[in-house]
Amino acid sequence: MSIQHTGSAITPLYSAEAIGNRVREMGREISRDYAESSLRSPLQLVVVLKGAFIFAADLARSITVPCTIDFIHASSYGSGKTSSGKVAIKHNLSVEGRHLLLVEDIIDTGLTMQQIKAELVALNPASLKICSLLDKPTARIHPVEIAYTGFVVPDTFLVGYGVDYDEKYRELPSIGVLNS
Repeated sequence: MSIQHTGSAITPLYSAEAIGNRVREMGREISRDYAESSLRSPLQLVVVLKGAFIFAADLARSITVPCTIDFIHASSYGSGKTSSGKVAIKHNLSVEGRHLLLVEDIIDTGLTMQQIKAELVALNPASLKICSLLDKPTARIHPVEIAYTGFVVPDTFLVGYGVDYDEKYRELPSIGVLNS
C-alpha cells in the first residue's frame, strides 16, 4: 500500500507509533548512559538541521537527565536525491569540556557526519557520540561510529518525520520510501 502526497507515492516503512516507541527506547538508553556525567554538566544535544529537528524534539522529551539543545546546519543534498559531495556547515557553538550528543536524522554515505564530527572535535568537547534515527550502512563510503541508532534502513530514498526531499514531506508523522 502506498500513500499519495502532493502527486508522489510514498510506500510506508515505519509508522508514527513504531517511531515513537523506538525514540522513547533511545531516550532511556541515553539517560542511562549519561546519568553520572550529567550530574557534573548537562548533556549537550547538538541537532543537525533541518532534518533532525522533529526527532530531536521527541528525543529530548524522552531523555530524563539534564540536557541542553544547540543546533548546527549542514547540507550536502541541495534539491537532489544524491549527495553533492560538498558539505556546507554553519554553527556558533561553545562546546569545550561538554559531553556532546550529535543528533542526526539519517546517516548514509557518512560524509556529512564525518565533517561535522571533525569540526566539533576541534572544539575540544569532553566527549562526542552520534545518535541517528536512521542508518543506511549499505550506502556508507566514510566510516562513522553511531552510538545510538533508531532503525537500520535499506538504501532507498526516505521521507517523513523531518526527512525531506527538496524541503517537502518533513511534516509526515511516519517514514516511507519516496517512489520516483
